[in-house]
Amino acid sequence: MEGAELELERRSKFLSSLIQKKKAVEEQDHCDRLNVRVRASDMPIPLQNRAFRAARDHLDAMPGKLDSKRLALALKKDFDSSYGPAWHCIVGTSFGSYVTHSTGGFLYFSIDKVYVLLFKTAVEPLDH
Repeated sequence: MEGAELELERRSKFLSSLIQKKKAVEEQDHCDRLNVRVRASDMPIPLQNRAFRAARDHLDAMPGKLDSKRLALALKKDFDSSYGPAWHCIVGTSFGSYVTHSTGGFLYFSIDKVYVLLFKTAVEPLDH
């Protein structure tokens, strides 16, 4: 009986590793199609994908030159309306930053030659 349980556990671990590998390959394929590279993140994958798709759509819709402010505003509004207030977005080709963010609310990525920093901060009421 013990041998069967060990074999079942071994197979379960093997299948789990295959599933994780498949998900990682699918995620990389998705990023490659959008020409996205994650630089740093602690954001859940579904939110990352939403940011990637929104950035790609807005960039593709821009005629000619990059409008960093317009892209930053669009991403901020999208995330504020979908995931609550206090999202911040910085877009450009060269910038430095040092920010404090809420857990699970930080994404720094590049798309084409544009860098995007999207992060959420906690909103606390002012005490008067």
